[in-house]
Amino acid sequence: MDDIEAIKQLKARYFRTMDTKDWAGMRQVLSDDVVMDTTESGGGVIRGADAFMEFLEQTLAGTVTLHDHIVWPDGTRLHGDGHYHETYELAGGAWRITSSTLTRLRMDLTGIEST
Repeated sequence: MDDIEAIKQLKARYFRTMDTKDWAGMRQVLSDDVVMDTTESGGGVIRGADAFMEFLEQTLAGTVTLHDHIVWPDGTRLHGDGHYHETYELAGGAWRITSSTLTRLRMDLTGIEST
């Protein structure tokens, strides 16, 4: 398999493991020192795969996700469109994501109740 195809499959695994909440599988697509930057879409910067996994598990607990669609148990829904700007490394014979910056072109958040 060539490198481009391997990276395509890596990204597909990233989304599949997120949507199925396969956290052990998700951890395998990330380098130990990954940097995840969501500041341009309203989030923050998380450094390190273990810290990112902890963030995902807490943030997505009880949700239904399908790529850029998230539905929380209280009915709140997020639909976002954007771009991932990523870097990768080949280590130990496997490609890993080393950085990811998410930029949003559009983000719709619905179902939030006013207090």
